[in-house]
Amino acid sequence: MSDGSDDSAGSDPADSFTQETGDDGPKISFYGGRGMSAFPIAFFILWAVAQTALWRISDTAGLIVGILVGLIVGMFFVRGDWKTYANTIFEGMTQPVAVTAIVAWIWAGMFAELLQDGGFVDGLVWLADVAGIGAALFPAITFVLAALFTTGIGTGYGATIAFVTLFFPAGILLGANPILLFGAILSGAIFGDNLAPVSDTTIVSAVTQDSDIGGVVASRFKYVIIAAVVAFVGYVFAGQFMGGLEIAGDAQEVLVAQSEPVGLVHLISMGVVIGTAVAGRHIVEAISWGIVFAAGFSLIFGLTSIGDIVMFNAPSDAPLAEPLEFLPVLTVVEDANAVGVGGSLINGAAGFFELAILVLLIIAAAQIMIRGGAFQAILDWSIENLATNVRNAELTMVGSAALINAVITINTAAEVAIGPYISKIGERFNLNGYRRANILDGQTAALGYIFPWSGGVLAGFTAMQTLPGEYEWFETGMLVTPIDVVPFVFQGWLLVAVFVVAALTGFGREYVIDRESEEVARI
Repeated sequence: MSDGSDDSAGSDPADSFTQETGDDGPKISFYGGRGMSAFPIAFFILWAVAQTALWRISDTAGLIVGILVGLIVGMFFVRGDWKTYANTIFEGMTQPVAVTAIVAWIWAGMFAELLQDGGFVDGLVWLADVAGIGAALFPAITFVLAALFTTGIGTGYGATIAFVTLFFPAGILLGANPILLFGAILSGAIFGDNLAPVSDTTIVSAVTQDSDIGGVVASRFKYVIIAAVVAFVGYVFAGQFMGGLEIAGDAQEVLVAQSEPVGLVHLISMGVVIGTAVAGRHIVEAISWGIVFAAGFSLIFGLTSIGDIVMFNAPSDAPLAEPLEFLPVLTVVEDANAVGVGGSLINGAAGFFELAILVLLIIAAAQIMIRGGAFQAILDWSIENLATNVRNAELTMVGSAALINAVITINTAAEVAIGPYISKIGERFNLNGYRRANILDGQTAALGYIFPWSGGVLAGFTAMQTLPGEYEWFETGMLVTPIDVVPFVFQGWLLVAVFVVAALTGFGREYVIDRESEEVARI
């Protein structure tokens, strides 16, 4: 995943999601056999494809209804008492891997909103204009910057939110193609999520394969960089042929001309987040420091006011409302509909509440699939029928990891669930922990940002939906439907392809006798 938990998190992520298919908890029996336990997830995927691809409706609320209907209908296929099924839903929704993703989204949302309100987008537009970075090159540059940022902080979801909030409108304003730009942001998140030592996916891939984190990161660089170089060339090439959107009138020239460099002070705010995360601090602490610096710089340079950061809109008949109206965080309003709390912090956090609900329900459906045995049935079949030699074993590892990540859309949850089976297949052919961890994390990092229902794509699209309300010139027609971006997440597709080729050719293959982990990863 992408929340960037590190040693300070305090527990083993492998204990936070059931990786044995029901062996450590009650199993659920279904009419029609174990495969029927996959019904809620399968129904949700079909619903998501129909909603996003066939009807072009990218609405998180609609996806929530889809997974809810899948869970409810799935209950009617349960043999006997429904209590275990219901309890498994609660069990799934309380898994730490889901909660940590939500926390990362909320903190990243607040941070990105502060930078946005603090003029960082204006600074980016000014810098790109001065440096001569045109529309054609902007997606490729965004890919590199997103990759570096994600590698530093270890949160791919958080980086996606920040870059969609900040770099996406800047790129649109400069004339970049929105679909290509969104794909570049997701690709950068994949690069960092796969490579960052503090990324949850990096940690879990090492833990589940009994390998040290440092050795895993060093050994996977060759795979990641091959995909990244080709992806960068792809974005440069595609940028030459994929045009941007027309912004009404001469608004584009006016807005570029009015952009000011002072917003670039928030590069320091982003640097603080990266530096704190690289220093080994928890991602929540790292982003919290970024929030503090972003708020401080915005106030010092007059980019925003305290009221822009947090504002209480109180009714005129509220006790002490009018006497305290002089406070910079309090406004008395006559319209009852205007009563409430606003500002950068609440706006940044509130945008991800629906997505948080959706993620919890998806993890619940995945837990149903695990407890009901469909998960184990798939893996047992692949182990017995496909992993017949070392090459086929690695292809099976790639394919099974990819399949589970397509179903369990939160990448860390999928990785913890499939990790023991990757270990089982690899150990049968004496593949060492580094190789197994790299195959596991490559598919996890890639596919968590490709499918329209995956966590990374939904996090980015959720952030994107707030942009029409932030900029007068940004119209809803500029939003990218998640299904449209699928072919343009170059880093993801290329990373999967690299591991398929590596399995076929033996590139990078290492056995236990070739090299052993110096120290088993522990967090």
